[in-house]
Amino acid sequence: MKEKSNIKTLQALKILLCLLVVGCVSCNKSQQPPDPFPNIIIIFADDMGYGDPTCYNPGSKIRTPYIDDLAKSGMLFTDAHSNSSVCTPSRYGLLTGRYAWRSRLKQGVTWSYDSALIERDRTTVASMLKSKGYKTACIGKWHLGLDWQWNDDKVDFNQPFGGGPNELGFDYFYGITASLDIPPYAYLENDRVVGQLDSISKGRTPIRFEGEYWRKGPTARGFDHYQVLSQLTDKAVDFITDRKRDEPDQPFLLYFPLTAPHLPWIPTEEFRGKSQAGDYGDMVTMVDQTVGKIMNTLQHHGIRENTLVIFTSDNGAHWVREQEHKYDHRANGELLGMKGDIWEGGHRVPFIASWPDQIKPGSTVDLMISITDILATCAAISGYQLRPDEGEDSRDLIPVLLSQANDLAKKETVQHSAHGIFAIRQGQWKYIEAQGSGGFLPSDKDTLLNVYEGQLYNLTEDLAEEINLYGQESAKVKELKAKLNQIKSGPI
Repeated sequence: MKEKSNIKTLQALKILLCLLVVGCVSCNKSQQPPDPFPNIIIIFADDMGYGDPTCYNPGSKIRTPYIDDLAKSGMLFTDAHSNSSVCTPSRYGLLTGRYAWRSRLKQGVTWSYDSALIERDRTTVASMLKSKGYKTACIGKWHLGLDWQWNDDKVDFNQPFGGGPNELGFDYFYGITASLDIPPYAYLENDRVVGQLDSISKGRTPIRFEGEYWRKGPTARGFDHYQVLSQLTDKAVDFITDRKRDEPDQPFLLYFPLTAPHLPWIPTEEFRGKSQAGDYGDMVTMVDQTVGKIMNTLQHHGIRENTLVIFTSDNGAHWVREQEHKYDHRANGELLGMKGDIWEGGHRVPFIASWPDQIKPGSTVDLMISITDILATCAAISGYQLRPDEGEDSRDLIPVLLSQANDLAKKETVQHSAHGIFAIRQGQWKYIEAQGSGGFLPSDKDTLLNVYEGQLYNLTEDLAEEINLYGQESAKVKELKAKLNQIKSGPI
């Protein structure tokens, strides 16, 4: 009997160790009974470049102390990518763990009244974690389409909309439909518009991107573009506070897609002139302050230790050469290109993960990852077993986050530009299936880019993508082209 008891004890210890490896049980430094799962907060900046945070670019003209502190407390990734270089497809990729070009969206973004992009039966980070007992909230910019109700060819804003966050696993939603320059201009709560859209904004036109800019469209009474980021931040803080008060033992997911520093660049008076990079830089400073408010709220409520905070961006910065020269600020670092482009500046993004109970502070990792990997990582944390048709383009990063491995099995990542151009990355090699940027920048950067039908770069030796090796490495081009076609013909 004693021998059987010892065997059972050993089996129990093995099970416990396995759970620790995948992060399903977290340590509790305060010696309180441990929660089974950590809280998870995903702060998703909008159009923030790789070179904006000081922790990525010491020469940045923007001070980002709170983002820098987050990096010091956790793990900074130097080779992280959004799956697309524009807003909507990146959000689809993060929430579903799938490349957005597998959906109906083959290029560009959704607009004001486009229907919902994420299929109602598609597994999302929210629906997955909700099934494991999480309380889930989306607060911020949605930009994935909604199923509005129409009446005589006009949207009936008094009726509930479908296809939104509440139907995709989120218990609570508060935010706006899309970017701050795309109507309608109103807050949404769950499946309803807040207030009456009883006026039409005339729109604003910026001078060289600076200042006010938004398109003409329906506007709710009292809606103030300048106050949206602050309003959303307050709502996010309230959600955390309410969770601590009402259900302190229930883990929560907060998906917090910000509205900045996307156009319009309209810093409030408190932040005007706080950076040395104009209105854009001041907006990045506001984003940094938002990160600080979230982190201070976690600390205040004593839940910082067992909360995984991920900070990243949906794509590169909307930052042109004229602004770069004017402010001597490289929003996308030394990378080529900008938002919308297939070059690195379009999709290589800051990515920081902090979880004091598990992640070694101050660590830096050069492993190539994608924001689509967030879904599989959250699945591992919560013990959710993904089916083959869930998160097809996602992989679990827990072994890396817990410093149990500094590399994972070889894996390709695919990026997609605003105009629907593909690139595939494998190790040091990056193949682009067409000439030029595939996005917003002109394609005449370098004559060599347009000599061949595609582009090939060795990013280890040429991170700035200055030397097109397409004509010299025909075998590598053939290999990567075949691999890209194989991935593109995968799950729909």
